[in-house]
Amino acid sequence: MHPSCMRSHREVTPAMTEKNAARLDWEQRIGLPSDQPLAGTAGLPAPTGLRSEDGTGHVLLDWQPVEGALGYLVHRADTVDGPYEPLDHQGGDVLAVPAPPYADTLVEPGRGYWYKVASWTDAGAGPLGADCVRGCPRAPGLRPPEVTVAVDAAAPAAPLPGVWNRMIGAEHLSMLVRDEPGPGGSDVAREYADALGLVRDELGVRTVRAHGTFLPECVAVADDGSFDFSGLDEVYDAFLATGLKPVIELSFMPAALAADPEYTVFEYKGIASYPRSWERWGELCRELTVHLRERYGADEVAGWEFEVWNEANLEVFWNGTQAQYHLLYETAVRAVKDVDPRIRVGGPGSAAAKWVGPLLEHCREQDVPIDFVSTHTYGNAPLDFRPQTRSFAETTGRPEPEILWTEWGVTPTHFHRVSDSVFSAPFVLRGMKSALASTDCLAYWVATDHFEELGRPPRLFHGGFGLLTVGNLRKPRYWALRLLSGLAGGRIPAAVSGDGAEALTESLATRAEDASTVDVLVWNGTLDQTKTDGAAALDRTATVVVEGLPADARYALTLHRVDEHHSHIKAVWDGMGGGDWPDARQWAELRAADRLSEEALETVTAGPDGSVSVTVDLPMPGIRALRLTRV
Repeated sequence: MHPSCMRSHREVTPAMTEKNAARLDWEQRIGLPSDQPLAGTAGLPAPTGLRSEDGTGHVLLDWQPVEGALGYLVHRADTVDGPYEPLDHQGGDVLAVPAPPYADTLVEPGRGYWYKVASWTDAGAGPLGADCVRGCPRAPGLRPPEVTVAVDAAAPAAPLPGVWNRMIGAEHLSMLVRDEPGPGGSDVAREYADALGLVRDELGVRTVRAHGTFLPECVAVADDGSFDFSGLDEVYDAFLATGLKPVIELSFMPAALAADPEYTVFEYKGIASYPRSWERWGELCRELTVHLRERYGADEVAGWEFEVWNEANLEVFWNGTQAQYHLLYETAVRAVKDVDPRIRVGGPGSAAAKWVGPLLEHCREQDVPIDFVSTHTYGNAPLDFRPQTRSFAETTGRPEPEILWTEWGVTPTHFHRVSDSVFSAPFVLRGMKSALASTDCLAYWVATDHFEELGRPPRLFHGGFGLLTVGNLRKPRYWALRLLSGLAGGRIPAAVSGDGAEALTESLATRAEDASTVDVLVWNGTLDQTKTDGAAALDRTATVVVEGLPADARYALTLHRVDEHHSHIKAVWDGMGGGDWPDARQWAELRAADRLSEEALETVTAGPDGSVSVTVDLPMPGIRALRLTRV
C-alpha cells in the first residue's frame, strides 16, 4: 500500500483558475451569487421517541421517522450536557443513516454515552431535539449472544426488486480496446471484458456506468468544428459485444470546447471545465445522440440512460458553480430530448447525496425534463430521496423521477484495505436491503480492479474498488452480491430478534414459486470501519426458524459461508506468503480456491407444526446463506 495513494478520489484537486464571463452571464440570468445553493430543506424537526438498548459490544438506538427526512444524523456525548458530536463510523462520506435502528459500535463496554438524533436532508442536518437517551454497552460473555431469524414460508411472496443488478460501475470503457500489457502482465482488454461477462452472468447486471464518454480517444473535434465519434464507435462496439447496455455519462469536456482545458482530474486527465460555449455543448450532446441512434438503432438507444456529468458539486470534478451545472444539465437534456424524447436523462450524479433537491427545484421552475435523479455515497447505506421525488411529481403533475444511486461502495478512498476485506461483504447486503424500498438502483462502484484514476494497480491485493481483482478473482463483496442474486423466488417475511437485531444482524428470505425451495440469507456487520478486522464482542449465534412448511416434509439443507476463513481469496493469498503478483503456480492455486464455500448439512424434517430450526455461528463480519430444498 502506498501511503501517498491513500487519498479519497474526491480529494485530487487541480489548480484553480479564474472563471470567465460565461459564469457571470449565467449568474445574472438566475440572479444568484456564485456560491449560494438554489434550494434546501434543512431545519426539519428532530425525531421523537428516541430510545436506547444496551447490547453486547454496542448500543442500539431507535426513533420515530420524520416526514420529509432523507436520513438521520446520530450525535453522541460523554455527559448529558454535551457537547454532542456526530458519530463518524469512518466510512469517509455521508454520516447520516437512512433509517433506524442504528447500532453504535464505537464504544467501550461498561462506559456510558448520551445520544441525540437530528433529521437530515441534502441541505444538511436539522436541529438536535430535546430528547436524549443514555446507553452503556455490555462486555462479551463466554459465548456469543443469540439472535433468532423467524421466517414465514407460508406468507404471500412479494417481488424482490433487483436494485443491485440493474447497474454497475466500471472504469472508462476505452480500456476494452487497449492493446498494451497491464498490471502484473495482464491483458487488460480481455480481462475487462471477462469481468463484465462475470457480473452479467453471475450477478445479473444489465447496464454499466463509466466515466469518460468524451475523452480524446472517444471523441475528436475537427478544425471545422465537426465531431468525430469513430473512437467511441470502436469502444462501444467492443462494449455492446458483452451483451450489456451503457449508461451514457455526458463527460468530460473536450479540450476544444472547454473554458479551461488545463483543469483536469485523474491520471488520464479528464477535463473538468465548464464549456466556453453553451451552444457548442448542446451541439455535442445532440450530435452524439444522433450518431448513436444511427449506428445502434433508435429503439436500442431509446432504452439507454443518459446522465449529465459526474460529481459537479466537487471542485475536483467541476470548475463552475451549481448554477452553471444547472445550465449544463438543461442544455444537455433539451438537446438529447430534441432528438428522441424517449431517452431517459437525469442528474446531478453528485457526490455525498448533494444537489438533488436543487436540481429538482430548477427543473420545476424552468420546466426542464428530468427522468431520474442520481447521486452517490460511500461507507453507508443509501439515503431515502422519495420525499423529494414525490414532492416534485405532486407539484408538477409529471411522473415521479426514478432514484438511481449511480455510485455506491464501502469506501471512497483509493487503495484502502477495507475493499479487499470480509467486512465489506455484509456491508453490501446491508446497503442493498436498505435500498429495496427506497431506490430503483444501487450501482456498486466498480466491477473490476482494472481501474486507473490514480494510477494502475501496484499489486494483486491493493485495496482496489473492484468486486474482482486483476485476474478476475472474486472478493468477499462479490460473493455477497452472488448470494443475493441466487435467492430463488419472491421475498417472504424474515424478522430478526435478539442482541443487535436489525442493526447488526439482518436477514432476507425468499420462497420459490413452486415452494420447493426456501432461501434464508443472514449477515452480521457494522458501519464502523474501525472494526474492519472483526470484533469478538459483535459475534453472534443465529437460530433460523422457518415456519409454514408442510408438516413432516423433508428438506436437503445447504450452507454457504463468507467470513475470515471462508470465501475470502485474500486470506488464501496471505496464506501463500503474499507478495505483489502471483507466479504461474500461484495463479493456479488461487483460481482453484476462488470458490464460494458450500457445505451440505444433514437433511431436516419439518415438525408437525410445519417448522424447521437450524443454528449457525455468525461472526462479525460474516454471512450465512441457508437453502432448504424439498426432497
